[in-house]
Amino acid sequence: MAEYAKDVLVEPEWLQQHLDDDSIRIVEVDENPALYREAHIPGAIGFDWREDLQDRVKRDFLGPQAFAELFGSRGISNDHQVILYGDRNNWFAAYTYWYLKYYGHDNVKLLNGPRERWISEGGPTTTDLPSHQPAAFRARRGDEAIRAKRDEVLAALSDSRELVDVRSPAEYSGELISPPGYEQEGAQRGGHIPGAASVPWAQAVKEDGTFKSADELRELYGGKGVLSGEPIIAYCRIGERSAHTWFVLHELLGEGDVKNYDGSWTEWGNLVDVPIEKG
Repeated sequence: MAEYAKDVLVEPEWLQQHLDDDSIRIVEVDENPALYREAHIPGAIGFDWREDLQDRVKRDFLGPQAFAELFGSRGISNDHQVILYGDRNNWFAAYTYWYLKYYGHDNVKLLNGPRERWISEGGPTTTDLPSHQPAAFRARRGDEAIRAKRDEVLAALSDSRELVDVRSPAEYSGELISPPGYEQEGAQRGGHIPGAASVPWAQAVKEDGTFKSADELRELYGGKGVLSGEPIIAYCRIGERSAHTWFVLHELLGEGDVKNYDGSWTEWGNLVDVPIEKG
């Protein structure tokens, strides 16, 4: 992985050799949480992104204390290296990676390729649940250097920050507001934040879900004017696909000032008196 800016990926072969390494905690986070119960990597801890990782009342993620209690209760300590993977080319695995970084756990990597790759290449799976003992996990104060909120996005409309919309072209244009099956993440209006470049998240991966080379990624994002040296804010609909793009830009390409706007279009498209572009 030397071609990338940071050593943040592991290959399936490496993970197979470390399945019994107690210094590692493997974590699966799927868009479809039922997949974990059907089969998962031996020893993997399963998180339900909606039930476990989100606040049960307000639309926000967990505070630092609740986050620490969750991870500690599943047997993850600050001393463990966390290896993340999931379905949909690691949408929510990348989101959880960003989430861990936000709360100060830097010893984390992403499996290069989703659970589908692991299974298709014959990696071992099980339905047994892990039996890790509870551990001590401490979450630091949230790192606002990697998270953008609505006021900062609004300010970006009049300064030099780059906005990148990683949704589908139909969502970006406003033709599609909420894809079928995702009505709970809907917005009143369709379109995109003015000035945002359209770089759908899936363009960063190959057919098997592994990441494209650093040169290919630089050509992709540079060709859309995203790698201009200015601060970057990525967004999607609820923040998971844009966390995937944050991972590409910040971790793989080493762009220094990249933030994920996890409020994303579900927030922006429902706000009163904010500008929207269509087409």
